[in-house]
Amino acid sequence: MSSRSFLDTNIFVYAFDTADPRKQAIAQQVLRTTLDAAVSTQVMNEFYVVTTRKLAVPLPAAVAAAVLDEMAKLVCVTVDSSLVLAAVQAGQTWQLSHWDALMVAAAQRAGCQRILTEDLAHGAVYDGVEVTNPFLES
Repeated sequence: MSSRSFLDTNIFVYAFDTADPRKQAIAQQVLRTTLDAAVSTQVMNEFYVVTTRKLAVPLPAAVAAAVLDEMAKLVCVTVDSSLVLAAVQAGQTWQLSHWDALMVAAAQRAGCQRILTEDLAHGAVYDGVEVTNPFLES
């Protein structure tokens, strides 16, 4: 297992969402300092939809597309039929929602040591992949 980190959608969304300056600053710091990062096509799709349609101040489509161009330079796991089947198994094993299990399966496929997200329990470990919530208040 490498020191690679899987970045969940919320890391990217918060980096552009001005509604919570604390989370925005943390997300931007994570993006600046995480050198070996992975994402999935699921993360890329969610980012585009959320930032262009659901933020209080949506991103212009061209800006969101430019961010996707940068995300595509990272290790990117394609959601294919075998990943979906792995996610179904992971969801059953750990009682995760399908979307969270898909993220865990993608992180495992990318050889990640950790997942950076606020959507799973901080400190949980799934087959050697540890969850870290960078937004926890100390």
